[in-house]
Amino acid sequence: MNSLQSHLRSFSLTALCCIGTALHAQERITVDANAPATPFPHFWEQTFGSGRAALALRESYRNDLKAVKDVTNFDSVRFHGIFHDEVGLYDPDRMTKNPGLEAQKANDASAYNFSYVDQIYDGLLDRGVRPFVELSFMPRKLAADPNITQPFWYRPIVSPPQDYARWDAMITAFAQHLVDRYGLEEVSKWNFEVWNEPNLDFWGGSPKQSTYWELYDHTARAIKSASPRLKIGGPATAQAAWVPDFIKHVHDANVPVDFVSTHVYGNDTADNVLGTKENVPRNLMVYRAVKMVHDQIVASPMPKLPLIFSEYNASYANEPNVTDSPYMGPWMANTIRQCDGIIQSMSYWSFSDVFEEQGVVRTPFYGGFGLMAADNIPKASFNAFSILHKLGTERIALKSESALATKDDSGTLTLALWNYASPGGEGATYTMPKGPAGPDKTFEVKLEHVAKDAHVQVWRVDPTHGNALAEFDRMGRPPGSLTRDQIAQLKQAGKLAAPETMTLDNGRLHVTVPAYGLFVVQVSK
Repeated sequence: MNSLQSHLRSFSLTALCCIGTALHAQERITVDANAPATPFPHFWEQTFGSGRAALALRESYRNDLKAVKDVTNFDSVRFHGIFHDEVGLYDPDRMTKNPGLEAQKANDASAYNFSYVDQIYDGLLDRGVRPFVELSFMPRKLAADPNITQPFWYRPIVSPPQDYARWDAMITAFAQHLVDRYGLEEVSKWNFEVWNEPNLDFWGGSPKQSTYWELYDHTARAIKSASPRLKIGGPATAQAAWVPDFIKHVHDANVPVDFVSTHVYGNDTADNVLGTKENVPRNLMVYRAVKMVHDQIVASPMPKLPLIFSEYNASYANEPNVTDSPYMGPWMANTIRQCDGIIQSMSYWSFSDVFEEQGVVRTPFYGGFGLMAADNIPKASFNAFSILHKLGTERIALKSESALATKDDSGTLTLALWNYASPGGEGATYTMPKGPAGPDKTFEVKLEHVAKDAHVQVWRVDPTHGNALAEFDRMGRPPGSLTRDQIAQLKQAGKLAAPETMTLDNGRLHVTVPAYGLFVVQVSK
């Protein structure tokens, strides 16, 4: 073999090695079941968002609520529009007309009708779910300018109030009614949040920040007038904005605040969220925003304020290859791994595609935010939340960006293993990528302080397991209403697969996870 042949052979072997690595990744992990662990509260599944308040009266909404409650045991749900006119809370024209009694007019209980409010909240509580009360939007007859609306299909009015005395009276009456109906012990467990994303077109005050401070101050004091035990927070901003200014304002003005809330999405940009020119990928953006706000609170005059991201998801746009796909399993698991320990609660937006911000849903897979597609069809994201719920309440530290290790009081060891890959195409396209989204990944997990031949159970969500979108693709992506048979097929395709039972090989577990795959492994000690 001459020198050239030798170099060519060496190049070929190197190239083949690189190709093999590209087609199949490997990771070795050691998990000691007796290792020290830290508390691991399930902060990602305590609260979910949903479509506006009035949708909670629908059977389809309540069916989806029960389905998600059954697999996550979540505590509360947040939605817009409890003061929207379709809920019927505020109508001063029902009051006794007497132009000389303005003070009475501002406080007359006959202005308020709590019928639908009660049905909405009763429906949640009857299913074991508390309200996370977003105080929005403006009743038409209380708006300074009822023509200031937000572009959602149901056209919420986002004007400041015409009279803060009447706004204060309404908020006080609302809070007092809840305490009277459900009891202070119950309502003191709820969170009350002032408005939604006032830094965007959800707030019509000008200038936005100072007029929102005025709204917050009045609202927080009115809520606390019903009971100082009620919990109030804000600023509920998009893109993790305003938090330092908000804390400084409430601190300096001595305004009540019990938590900080804000929002972020995986496809928000660094210039809008972080104020930098970075290209932050989708699988890092939520963590970067959470860490930024966490650090802002710690550095503030009120460093112990709890942090709640009351909206988050991988996408704020309609991207079926993101929110409708198994991509969400690895994205979600990785977000949990990153955000653990720096946040109290995160509210996934949303639990259901019974949702009408862009109008009435035409097809079950359009890139909606929900875990459940229209017609009560479970998405891959629903199954991902279902198996991530199996994680324990204590976390064991690992040197891995693709795994979580947990345990619980019973000694059960639970692992999450995933293979993250970028979404298959951006934008509103239904077509999944042809062929695999990326290389498979093989995990070799060495388990210490468990039986070397222990049986383990493995749940999986990936492109061929628990993925109704794949069946929708096989149907040719029907653009409109589906037949009942098609709905039944999609529900079947979306079911979580039964767990596989494996046996450790001398204390080791070998599993191969495809791109977009999330596996949860459980070992009983």
